[in-house]
Amino acid sequence: MAIKITEDCINCGACEPECPNNAIYEGGMGWSIGDRTTVKGNYVLSDGTIVGAAQRFEPLSVDTYYVAPEKCTECQGFHESPQCSSVCPVDCCVPDEAHVETIETLLARKEALHS
Repeated sequence: MAIKITEDCINCGACEPECPNNAIYEGGMGWSIGDRTTVKGNYVLSDGTIVGAAQRFEPLSVDTYYVAPEKCTECQGFHESPQCSSVCPVDCCVPDEAHVETIETLLARKEALHS
């Protein structure tokens, strides 16, 4: 399950540098698979869509920080627990029920992003 940032976010930015996958973006900023990962060339998203690593996607939030679920691994393979949740002063980094995934899927994503 990916992490999401709720509307309770105070835009402090504490979560962003903690993400080992660079899956957290400031509101209004676009994202790409290739941002601070080792992905080059094409990448297959969880729905099977093939995208270029440098392809920019629209921001998922304009007003607050957000998590790009295609890059979130809940810190599997890096840490014991999601680091964004650990450092959030208002507890707004929570599991995203819309993106439920197995540990195996999260670890495979980690490998794909950092091979």
